[in-house]
Amino acid sequence: MDTRRTPRALATEAVHAGRDDLAGLGLHAPPIDLSTTYPSYDSRAEAARIDAFATTGAEPEGPPVYGRLGNPTVARFETALARLEGTESAVAFASGMAALSAVLLVRGSMGLRHVVAVRPLYGCSDHLLTAGLLGSEVTWTDPAGVADALRPDTGLVLVETPANPTLAEIDLRAVAHACGSVPLLVDNTFATPVLQRPAGHGARLVLHSATKYLGGHGDVLAGVVACDEEFAGRLRQVRFATGGVLHPLAGYLLLRGLATLPVRVRAASANAAELAARLAADPRVARVHYPRIGGAMVSFEVHGDPHEVIAGVRLITPAVSLGSVDSLIQHPASISHRIVDADDRRDAGVSDRLLRLSVGLEDVEDLWADLDAALGERAGTPAPAEAPARV
Repeated sequence: MDTRRTPRALATEAVHAGRDDLAGLGLHAPPIDLSTTYPSYDSRAEAARIDAFATTGAEPEGPPVYGRLGNPTVARFETALARLEGTESAVAFASGMAALSAVLLVRGSMGLRHVVAVRPLYGCSDHLLTAGLLGSEVTWTDPAGVADALRPDTGLVLVETPANPTLAEIDLRAVAHACGSVPLLVDNTFATPVLQRPAGHGARLVLHSATKYLGGHGDVLAGVVACDEEFAGRLRQVRFATGGVLHPLAGYLLLRGLATLPVRVRAASANAAELAARLAADPRVARVHYPRIGGAMVSFEVHGDPHEVIAGVRLITPAVSLGSVDSLIQHPASISHRIVDADDRRDAGVSDRLLRLSVGLEDVEDLWADLDAALGERAGTPAPAEAPARV
């Protein structure tokens, strides 16, 4: 039986996708191929393969050619991620921003430089669009305004749900319908395919900062786009031309990270839901944001000085990024979204008192004890916040 063609549960795919051939190779753990180039004694055939790649961007058949065209270890991760997201293909890059840049370059090369986007987005994604660094032009709108914002030169609609850092959620089916023939790109970094598979709701492109939950251990920098094979071919061509390739060791670490992704996300989500409930009942907290679909991210606004909370944690690490096995906290207005114009930031719900907490796998009682101490004295504080805002 060919298990690669048999429907399997997400947890099974996470462990086995990208590894189906290992037993036949006499291997248990995936190999790491660190080669930058590969020998070929048939230069005519090599030329034909390179011509084929230049035409379609399809992965060359046969042995590898050169590290910038592709790498066998990275390809295993791409295969696995595509299976988890339910797409034909996936293309990995050196970072999440490199992945988003490649998408914009693909559409821009077709004369489709206009982007419709919904705030909030990750701060650097926002900046890339707003500053027009790749020649793109952006129209910001709310989900209900997507259809009216489309133009003949619109090449992309970009949303992030749950959004960074407010955790606002979007009805993906409704937005996909509003896009018509324009590709919808969904940043699925926060949800991961464990909680949400945007391709099943009409998205053509699914973006991940693989640095976060897919890697899961704070030791790899990467990005990936899951999509159909036609778009994947164009992305490979951009990756080859611009050099935003993923290192093979990073590909290996990501493939290993995927094996525990469902377990990590569900365990961290349980911790996050408990902390969200406790924060909502705490009089020192003004508002709590926690998504309907769950997840390991919690955002909350404090009555006091958010910088004092950052300075007061001892177990939780005050650092940018998210999705690791350990808990991280940061002040978006100062760090992840500092690059966004202050008025735009506030209009998107990113207040100056908002803190973003990436909940890890520590014992929830230890996490709460650390937060409780960092929040400071309870005496004389206002009434508790309402229940977590499921946005």
